[in-house]
Formats: sequence, structure tokens, C-alpha cells
Amino acid sequence: MNEAQKNIRAFLAIEPPVDILEAAGILQEKLKKEITGKVSWTKPQGNHLTLKFFGNIDENDKKNICAAVEKQVALTTPLSIKIEGTDCFPNSKKPRVLWLGASGDIEKIAKLQAQLEEDFEKIGFERENRNFRPHLTLGRVKNPGDVTGVGEAINKYSDYSAGEFICKEVVLFQSKLAPQGAIYSKLKTFNFIGE
Repeated sequence: MNEAQKNIRAFLAIEPPVDILEAAGILQEKLKKEITGKVSWTKPQGNHLTLKFFGNIDENDKKNICAAVEKQVALTTPLSIKIEGTDCFPNSKKPRVLWLGASGDIEKIAKLQAQLEEDFEKIGFERENRNFRPHLTLGRVKNPGDVTGVGEAINKYSDYSAGEFICKEVVLFQSKLAPQGAIYSKLKTFNFIGE
């Protein structure tokens, strides 16, 4: 199949409720006042906990991904997730990604994500080589040398909590790149139905 037909830029994620996304947005506003330099801030309403980024896929890939996800959600019960704790990748001296972490049923999420990675690898998607760390991306830094105040801000808001929720589903999203930032649309929602 030629690459031109792989025109769906897709990822699988958990979508937090609006009140949590709004609380993440409040934190972003606080960080914007404390961090100087060029940070590309995310739009809070488009934020999510990514389980797998696929890149460009076609309809056949989509069908195979959906089958793999359906198999796993049938075994998964709803998850309790708390969005809290500000930090950055790889570290505050050379920050690339500013984020808000997750706690709660993290072992269950990690187990689900690991099983999905295994299933996705069987259908042709390369396994992620970094450890899975569920988070909401708050901002990205292109040149860490151009920003100041990250370490102090991260420490100041390290115990920030955006709230908690019961996660009952995962979503396969399509991401369309636009000048004003990525536009996300839901391709399919998968409800957890495990006992």
C-alpha cells in the first residue's frame, strides 16, 4: 500500500472531563507568569492522556487497531484517575515538555497500555521504547536554553491537583495539523466493559 493512502494521523488516549481540563488551563496561566521564554502552550480543551501515538494510518490499520483495543477494553474495568503533580521531561535543567501527571489506578493503566503495545506490535506498529508515564502536556520547549524559571515553577506547583475522575473509556482520535494547532476529532470510543 502506498504511503499517500495512510492519511489518518491517529492516536489512542484517555480524555479527561472538562472540569479537569479547565483546572489544567488555570495551572498553565500560573506557569505562563513564572516561566519566561518561548514555550508552545497546549490548548487545555484538546488535552488528553496518550496511550499510543500511531502516526499516519489507513482504513485497514484503523480496523486492526480497533479490533485490538476492543479485545482489551472487554477485560478492563473503569479506572480512577487523579490529575496532579507538575513536572517536565527530561528534567528542569533542559525542559522539553512541561506536564501534569496522573495518579490513582496507574498500575491498571500501565498494564492496559503495555498489553495494547504488545497487540499493536503484532499488527505492525513499533513498540514505544520509553517508559509509559501518563500525563497531560501543558507546554513544549523547542530550545531549553531560551527559557528560565522552569525549575522554580515546577517546584512551586509540584503538588497542584486538577481533580479526579472515573475513566470509563478510551478514544481513538484523529489529529489534523492546522496553522492554529492540531484539531482533534473522535474516530471511535471504546467503553471499558470488564467485570
